[in-house]
Amino acid sequence: MFERLGDRLDGVLKKFRQRGVITEKMLDEGLREVRRALLEADVNFRVARNFLDKVKTRSLGEDVLKSVRPGDQIVKIVHDELVALLGETMPEPFEAAVPPTVIMLVGLQGSGKTTTAAKLGRRLAKDGGRPGLVACDPYRPAAADQLEVLAGKVGVPLLARPGGEDMAALASEAAGAGRKSGVTHLVLDMAGRLQADEALMDELRRVKDAVEPHEIFLVADGMTGQEAVRIAEGFHAAVGLTGVVLTKMDGDARGGAALSIYSVLGVPIRFVGTGERPEDLTVFDPERMAGRILQMGDIVGLVERAQQTIDLGETERLQKKLLTGRGEFDLSDFLASIQQIQKMGPLKGLLKMMPGVDARMLDQADVDPRRVRHLEAIILSMTPEERRRPDILNGSRRARIAKGSGRPVHEVNRLIKQFREMRKMMKQMGKLMPQMMGGGGPPDLSRLMS
Repeated sequence: MFERLGDRLDGVLKKFRQRGVITEKMLDEGLREVRRALLEADVNFRVARNFLDKVKTRSLGEDVLKSVRPGDQIVKIVHDELVALLGETMPEPFEAAVPPTVIMLVGLQGSGKTTTAAKLGRRLAKDGGRPGLVACDPYRPAAADQLEVLAGKVGVPLLARPGGEDMAALASEAAGAGRKSGVTHLVLDMAGRLQADEALMDELRRVKDAVEPHEIFLVADGMTGQEAVRIAEGFHAAVGLTGVVLTKMDGDARGGAALSIYSVLGVPIRFVGTGERPEDLTVFDPERMAGRILQMGDIVGLVERAQQTIDLGETERLQKKLLTGRGEFDLSDFLASIQQIQKMGPLKGLLKMMPGVDARMLDQADVDPRRVRHLEAIILSMTPEERRRPDILNGSRRARIAKGSGRPVHEVNRLIKQFREMRKMMKQMGKLMPQMMGGGGPPDLSRLMS
């Protein structure tokens, strides 16, 4: 997400930071590059033009060009204007005075509404709510079955599914059932079409009139760029959107939709879908997103992802083992660490969220996910005793492990050699940790995967 745009902007801003003096001509040259980067990211051309006008006006101020570090001042201006472009502030989630809070998910077919409904249900449940899902798509084959399966995976009840084509009646009955069952949120997965036709809009208006939803979220494919903005305009005119959920932002999305929607419609982006897993739904924070675009990292987002995926009991066990020195860090511990970090997503994606990580480090950490599975296969082919005492792994044992895991012997040898180096490092960490603030964490997996 925003990777190509971020690289281009970082290159331009790096030139500004390297200059002791910046003239208006230098500023114009740099902003031309920024303009090209925005247009390549499929940002609406009017939005790009207004953004650059604001950056230039603020950058030409006497206090900027004549400051001690004008490059840093311009970086701050670009960051502030990106935050404004993305929505300035993060809106507070609406909570109905009398539950349930009704949330309508609208959008075209294939945008990811059903998956988003389940993800949103999971997130609401994690935040202490008692959500219920409603399947309101009688047209797409097996749409209700898909939502029922996803609801079961995330542990959220499916309260209703279509028995006919009167979606307003279904939604109204579901709202009544939700009030009786005590759910706090009702998520309506509405039907879509291949295109936004008048029949779809009429149906959505009838549902809106029947249940008076507190939130109407458009679920839009982030990979469609400016087309997502045009689609959003149509739905906003018909039903009045309160927010947007951009999906598939982990793919080849260039970011144009995210950077254009708020400026064009004044409707905030509420969530971003970054994968197919139930936990891959992130609250959209304009300030943090601007930091990620400018490659300043997103520590808050990293912590939130860890809180949602990491097993705290397992982490505390490893931490206690290091702090007390009772027992060495063994291959079972390493396997547990791999599995913990895998839950958080690809290593390269995690590093992007850390400030100060440059492109070279990201390239080194661009680990093939298959390598992680190979490491797991090798360790799982060992006996519990071999994992606890890797020193007993002689030639015949290694050959057996290689055969059992389907990997060559040299990969087994490399894993064991690198693990021994890591264990030495973990011993040193165990000695230092009592003197450090905050405790420990998982080992540096990139060394074992390189």
